[in-house]
Order: sequence, then structure tokens, then C-alpha cells
Amino acid sequence: MLDAIMAKKKNEVENDRARMPLYELKKDLQVGSFAMSRQMRKAPWSLIAECKLQSPVKGRLCTKYTVPELAKIYQTNGAAALSVHTDPHFLGQLEDIAKVKAVVDLPVLRKDFILDEYQIYQARKAGADAVLLIARILSPAQLKEYVYTTWGLGMDCLIEVHSEAEIKAALDTPAELIGINNRNLQNFTTDIQNTINLIEFCDKKRTIISESGIYGAKDIERLKKVGVRGVLVGEGLVKAEDICVKTRELAG
Repeated sequence: MLDAIMAKKKNEVENDRARMPLYELKKDLQVGSFAMSRQMRKAPWSLIAECKLQSPVKGRLCTKYTVPELAKIYQTNGAAALSVHTDPHFLGQLEDIAKVKAVVDLPVLRKDFILDEYQIYQARKAGADAVLLIARILSPAQLKEYVYTTWGLGMDCLIEVHSEAEIKAALDTPAELIGINNRNLQNFTTDIQNTINLIEFCDKKRTIISESGIYGAKDIERLKKVGVRGVLVGEGLVKAEDICVKTRELAG
């Protein structure tokens, strides 16, 4: 599934580049202020709440709210930052970033499969404060280059890792935010034990975030004990019986 998504993503980026070349995208581009990392330094624990409507594995997850409506709920109930999907497999689109920024003042992460620097400039043009960089789909050289590209635009990057080897690649960059994903990309099951196992290979001076498979206060307590500084949660929020209550619970 990941291979199929990546193939489509390459075509999508080329089509976007044909409509708007990079030099045009760079015109009048306003540099950011590293809003996400600044926000996350304010407290010992941070919830990055994800405006997630659909999963390519589980189908539609949320029909009750729109992306901007979810963003407002999350901000009201204590989220430190937001993650906005811009990939169509998740019912996302780039325009959702501007829609979210229009109704909340939290930092916004562009959640997508970034494989070209064009998408980083695209994210900033859309108003994103940060991007997700997935170590599995980028070479170590690309990963480092894209971190510096992101910083040059005043943006933060969250490097997502799944293994010890990917952690090593992430630590070879100066990135402040490292996210350990608990999803097994072979069978798509999730287990927060993956974060607990892998955090020993991380530099604790970085901000370590746990991603996927987080559903309640017990998960949060287990993660805090090993030095995790925050979580990125989508499904655990949008499928909750009461999203307001669940957001407050995961935000600590």
C-alpha cells in the first residue's frame, strides 16, 4: 500500500509543479517563526491532535465533523498543536491548512508523504508551521537536506521513525522533533511498546513524540515514564465517544 501511495504521490507532485513551478511558489513566501517547537517547549507534555477523517486501511473514521470543526474542538480542549492531512487517501487536501489556520491559532503540521522539497515550499505557502518527514521514504542525505530546507523557511519538522536504523538517520540531522511511529507498516497493527523499545536509542535532548495506537490515560502514563514528551493522535480522538473529553485526557 505504501508503494502504491508513493507512486501516486510522485505523479501528484509533478502535476502540481507543472501548474505552479517552484520559482513561482517562492514568490512573496513569508518565513515562519518556528511556532511548533516554540509551543512545545512551553510545557513538559504536548498533544499534537490530528484532524483525521479517513484511513486508507480502516476507511472513514469521522463523519460528524469537518477538519476545521475538529481543529476548533482540539484547541478549546488543550491540544498544543494540530496535524492536518493533505493526502487524498486520508480525505485531505492542501487547502485544509488555510481553513484550519482561519479558525484557530495553534501551530499546524502538514501531514503527508514528503518526497520532494517542492512539497515543503508548498506547505509553507499554504500556511503550515511544520512538516512531517518520514525516514522510511527518504535517503539519509535527503532527510538532512530537507531539515535544512524546512528551517530556512522558519518551519519545524517532525522526523518519523519506525526502527533503530531510522533513528540513527534522524539523529544524523539537527532536527529537534522525532516521532516514533507505533504502526507496523507490514500489517498496520499498532502497539505503543514500539516507542518504549526504541526510545533507548534516541537522544533524550531531542523532543520525542509517540505516534499511533494511543487511546487513553494509561497509554500516556506508560509513555511519560520512559521520557516521551508528547503524542500525535488521530484515530484515538476522532473515534472517541466524546472528542472534547478525550482531547483533555490525552492533553494531560
